[in-house]
Amino acid sequence: MTEVILYLLTGATAGVSAGLLGIGGGLIIVPILFFIFSSQPVASEHVMHMALATSLATIIVTSISSARAHHKRGAVLWPIVFNLSPGIIIGALLGGMLASSLASDTLRPVFGVFEFMVAIHLLVNYKPGLHTISISGIKSLTGGVVIGGISSFVGVGGGTLTVPFLLWHNIAIRNAVANSAACGFPIAVAGTAAYIVSGWNIEGLSTHTLGYVNVPAFAMIIITSMLTAPIGARLAHQLPETTLRIVFSIFLFILSLKMLLI
Repeated sequence: MTEVILYLLTGATAGVSAGLLGIGGGLIIVPILFFIFSSQPVASEHVMHMALATSLATIIVTSISSARAHHKRGAVLWPIVFNLSPGIIIGALLGGMLASSLASDTLRPVFGVFEFMVAIHLLVNYKPGLHTISISGIKSLTGGVVIGGISSFVGVGGGTLTVPFLLWHNIAIRNAVANSAACGFPIAVAGTAAYIVSGWNIEGLSTHTLGYVNVPAFAMIIITSMLTAPIGARLAHQLPETTLRIVFSIFLFILSLKMLLI
């Protein structure tokens, strides 16, 4: 029962954070699941893989919901999403397989550094300048591979990479955020598939797993994250943006330091 409550609270926290600042729930889900799984009878060498895989699995569902909401407002530029998707899928598959081949003790600090960098990015609120640079075929492929590979490797939906990439290529912020939500789907599907295949028949995982994906955790997180994301979105319109960024960046700093210093 305690684990169920923790999973529900994890999903609720991730949902609110995603609604508040549009930051993918993976930045919250991965470190919290790492600590939850560490307290379970799971072989220590697989704990980080399970956290990354389960996080990506939840993003499959949340990205659909988010992309549909943006699509209804006409904000998703689907030709750009389709052009980026082949590279994203390739990168996400490679990122998931690479992460699966590394030790959990190697993945943990890598994620901690990534989260620390995102926290700094939020704190300084850096926005790349707009450039009149078209996204050619080769740029779509290479950009997609980088976005998909890094995102899958650290178990996130890619918003912290996709949005700056699109802004750099003169895509308006509203469309960049919408396209990022849509691109989260191929990232999550391909990345999750890589973790499922890599974790198939691995001994030392907890019960009720599909590859490295912890199915109960996935189900509980999805329930509450879908319910609380609208709450976060409403709060985002009521609270000062600067305050939100500072509070959330401090939260990410704490989580990243815990991952780096344990």
